[in-house]
Amino acid sequence: QLDYDMGPDNIHVGPSDYVPWLTDRKFCYIRMEGRTFGDVPLNLELKMEVWDSPNSAGVVIDAIRCCKLALDRGVNGAIVAPSAYFMKSPPIQYSDAEARLRTETFITGEKQEEPVALPAP
Repeated sequence: QLDYDMGPDNIHVGPSDYVPWLTDRKFCYIRMEGRTFGDVPLNLELKMEVWDSPNSAGVVIDAIRCCKLALDRGVNGAIVAPSAYFMKSPPIQYSDAEARLRTETFITGEKQEEPVALPAP
């Protein structure tokens, strides 16, 4: 997460639809362009392949553990901090660092989260 706007002409994220022949795999291509000392161009290209299900298992397990904590504590509604840390579209978005800190605080029980009402689907 950046604290400044890169501008729409400096970034592109392509389609991320389901591709049947890839089954449970995902590929990611990243190209970064920059300049180094003396204004010399520097380019980086990266290809990453992951198997989605095992890649997500640890996150899902931790999210389920937080759900169990919420149930045991009688928390109603969305659990905002863990949602912001573990999920793609949380009800409230925090920076990664803040989401992690809030999630750790939630886990230890130092501070009880206030329930957040979500709009009906």
